Amino acid sequence: MISSVDKQETLEQTRQRVFMALFIALAVGLHTFEALLPNPLPWFRIGLANILALTALSFYGLRAMWVLSLSRIFIGSLLIGNLFGPGFLLSFFGGAGACLLMSVGALLLNRGIGLVGLSILGAVGHICGQLLIASLVVVQHQSIWLLLPVFLLFALISGIINGLAADFLVDYLLQHPAFSACRKGFGRHHVEG
Repeated sequence: MISSVDKQETLEQTRQRVFMALFIALAVGLHTFEALLPNPLPWFRIGLANILALTALSFYGLRAMWVLSLSRIFIGSLLIGNLFGPGFLLSFFGGAGACLLMSVGALLLNRGIGLVGLSILGAVGHICGQLLIASLVVVQHQSIWLLLPVFLLFALISGIINGLAADFLVDYLLQHPAFSACRKGFGRHHVEG
């Protein structure tokens, strides 16, 4: 006989999987949409899929953010047709850099940073990861680092925009019955146990 506590845990795990699948699908859609838009300069994208990575981080933690980001990069690159090409490398190392800095920020600053701050860290990590792989593999010239100040300014702007959007999305989702077990914390959302 299964107790109601076991049923509730199973329901919550299933609900988390369903929402993670939805978040990944939406992130892949945003990734693909952004790839189709014209860019004023190479690699200049606002990073709308990061909104969903921040949402996954808020509700489900660091592992969920990594899973969402890496899944989005692989599936999106497969759909666009640049899997394992230069665009994929830029996206992969940018995404890894973003997740790394957001993870460090979330762990070290714990309650002292909000979604906007994490988003800015993620945007900076993305830029640094992209420039690193561009200087080593794609462009193979160190002068690419001269673009860093311009890219950092763009990262600040896009980080603020995405962080505010993620904060709005999380606040909106908190009103949904599926997230009724969550409460708003200091910059992150925690499941009450």
